[in-house]
Amino acid sequence: MLARLRPVHGDLMFHQSGGCCDGSSPMCYPQGDFLLGDADVHLGDLVVADGPGEAGAPDGAAGRFVVPVWMSRVQFEYWKHTHLTIDVVPGRGAGFSVEAPEGVRFIIRSRLLTDDEWAASAGEALATP
Repeated sequence: MLARLRPVHGDLMFHQSGGCCDGSSPMCYPQGDFLLGDADVHLGDLVVADGPGEAGAPDGAAGRFVVPVWMSRVQFEYWKHTHLTIDVVPGRGAGFSVEAPEGVRFIIRSRLLTDDEWAASAGEALATP
């Protein structure tokens, strides 16, 4: 889905706010359309293939692009013990999220981190804009 949205909207980003209106729906915006601040943390980047590899490309290699994922610091305090996965499902997209007209929506799936995963991540500092 991100590979289909990018040519239309340009570089993309996700933000998970945890506000009253968008709940736990990750919002996908063109980069720069959502203003980040000190109240947001950078969780990491999704590395996305532009599409299937071209014929003759080694191992089906395709072009790749990066989609940064941000979350409000307050929401992160609730979710920091979890492994988060951004998924796409049929349904109505939320608000200004760019997938809304496509008949799909992005959702967050989560599971608790294992003890080993938590120990490995406990010392990591998250970036702010």
